[in-house]
Amino acid sequence: MTNLLTNENPSGNGRTDPPLLEVRDLSVTFPQRGGPSVQAVRGISYQVHKGEFLGIVGESGSGKSVSSLALMGLLPSSATVTGSILFGGRSLLELNDRQLSGIRGQEISMIFQDPLSALTPVYTVGDQIAEALLLHDAALSKRAAAARAVELLKIVGIPAPERRARAFPHEFSGGMRQRAMIAMSIANDPLLIIADEPTTALDVTIQAQILEVLEKAKSLTGAAVVLITHDLGVVAGHADRIAVMYAGKLVENGTTHEVFADPHMPYTIGLLRSVPNMQTAGTQRLVPLEGRPPSLTVLPRGCPFAARCPIAVSACLDTEPVLLDHAPAAPGVPVAGLGEAAHVAACHRSAEIASGTLTRPDVFPRPEPLAVEHREKNADTEPVLKVTGLVRHFPLTKGGVFSRQIGTVRAVDGVSFSIQPGQTLGLVGESGCGKSTTILEILEMRKPQAGQILIDGQDVATLGRADLLRLRKDVQIVFQDPMAALDPRLPIGDIIAEPLTVHGVKPADRRARVAELLDLVGLDPAMADRYPHEFSGGQRQRVGIARALATNPRLVVLDEPVSALDVSIQAGVINLLEDLKEQLNLSYLFVAHDLAIVRQIADTVAVMYLGRIVEYGPVAEVFAHPRHPYTQALISAAPIPDPEIERNRKRVLLEGDLPSPTEQIDGCNFRSRCPLYTLLPPQKRSLCESFDPLLALHDTVQTACHHSEQNTLLTAAV
Repeated sequence: MTNLLTNENPSGNGRTDPPLLEVRDLSVTFPQRGGPSVQAVRGISYQVHKGEFLGIVGESGSGKSVSSLALMGLLPSSATVTGSILFGGRSLLELNDRQLSGIRGQEISMIFQDPLSALTPVYTVGDQIAEALLLHDAALSKRAAAARAVELLKIVGIPAPERRARAFPHEFSGGMRQRAMIAMSIANDPLLIIADEPTTALDVTIQAQILEVLEKAKSLTGAAVVLITHDLGVVAGHADRIAVMYAGKLVENGTTHEVFADPHMPYTIGLLRSVPNMQTAGTQRLVPLEGRPPSLTVLPRGCPFAARCPIAVSACLDTEPVLLDHAPAAPGVPVAGLGEAAHVAACHRSAEIASGTLTRPDVFPRPEPLAVEHREKNADTEPVLKVTGLVRHFPLTKGGVFSRQIGTVRAVDGVSFSIQPGQTLGLVGESGCGKSTTILEILEMRKPQAGQILIDGQDVATLGRADLLRLRKDVQIVFQDPMAALDPRLPIGDIIAEPLTVHGVKPADRRARVAELLDLVGLDPAMADRYPHEFSGGQRQRVGIARALATNPRLVVLDEPVSALDVSIQAGVINLLEDLKEQLNLSYLFVAHDLAIVRQIADTVAVMYLGRIVEYGPVAEVFAHPRHPYTQALISAAPIPDPEIERNRKRVLLEGDLPSPTEQIDGCNFRSRCPLYTLLPPQKRSLCESFDPLLALHDTVQTACHHSEQNTLLTAAV
């Protein structure tokens, strides 16, 4: 039997150098007043070598962020931390806060999830970066620190760094704030960078830029990186090794290629099969990972994943599995807590999975499509929703009592689209492009500033109050955050019945309809008396969907309905939405920034940029042959959970951030970020500078670009 703990190769990955970071049997417990303690982290062990990129993934509440805060010594004093954390041979847990302060920011730096909360609002960005330098270099002058701060902002790709260094955090966009955090993290050339969900709240294009900046920072400083994320596509494209966490423990650890190609733990298999893949989305059903993680206060006996695992056996209910190496060369070798063999997993049935006796479809089978009678699609049918030339501008004013208009915010600037019965339109684009304003204009059902909104052929601008109330039954919405959208003081039965109450439905009929709706969305009707806090995130979103369906609508607006959910829960909600569309002949207006989900669920797609639609057509055609450079950039920036594909893709990266909708831009408003524009000869550039392109039909797709036929030039350049 091979000993995996020899000094010759402790990581099992061919490296003989000692690890930069070595975590052994780390546990973190939070005491609770009048109740059992929360076991947030339970005996995790891993190593990180110099220059290595480790990705730690798992659902919310699995202990990822708590373990990283333990490394930095940023946990509250009430937390009990046991085990050992060795950094460069020093034990971090034995240092006091003053000693740790000498290491934090200099040798170990951290990029936090929310940069706006992490940056001080009353100091300029340049001053905060300079402070990080001055704290660790007493010989550095303030002038030199300020100059270095400007240089760092330039390195991370912030335009006009001299001016931006004098700006405050609220004057930066989300992507720029995150880049400023990266600049601060690399200011002292640290040996280790911990990135805690650095791209969670960012658009896909900004996410691609941030990850490129992180890779650049890694190469410039030679630092190791620990990336904490729930996005498997991000890990696939950047991490050398991956560690999967569940219920406070590591359940699988290995190289990224090995774990993605041949996962040995059912939980990892479930995560990989639940994620929509840009290459296969729309051709097959997603695999939901049903249930929710156990409470960390009262963990079940045996394997914590057993209640959600389709292949659990009696042994899973009795004893919790330990990390074992199931490779053919060393089957069943214990790892004694290090978890740094070539590929280890904590599962009683990992040997069967590793040998191929149990395949991925055996562990998590793909659900069959709902058996419903397919309706004929008639192109001549009246659209459920038709929007023509919709405009919504907001005045930008200055002054209090005697205010004056100093500009105009062009939130929506001439948008047109339609949705047929039983069809789904995906509305995509970066934050600030006008998606939310567009759906608000539709839902408010009032006369627009310009243009026309037709619902079931009726112009909302001409309808009276009684007609609008009747029409509102046909248009409902599912919100982005299921917890914020549900009244915490009401049981879910009353929440679902609220639209019925507004329209005068009798109490007995309301109760019967609530039971019917709960069953329709996969919840037990007996749950009607429970309150929102008693449900998981996915269950709360199902309650929101049930409320939207209460009035038998024809059109449901889905405003980022799964973006606040873990990837494991997303699949079940997306499958439910697809089933309900077929079963009830619903039409969806699906607003999202995740292009893989849009491709999975949508029939047509409209790509928005600065209040306008720049590409519009069948989803399969747009994704297979994007004509507009902005659409190409969106698609190329969306991560794919496959290391081989992700690391060999050609990317179209956009420079900078979305311009302000208050700017008056002559010609094409995408010109300042367009990668194709920089490749054109001067005479063709002048067309982009002088004339605003209109949507023009090319085959079955409408595109607003003067040079869309030259997208091959852009592809060749990247």
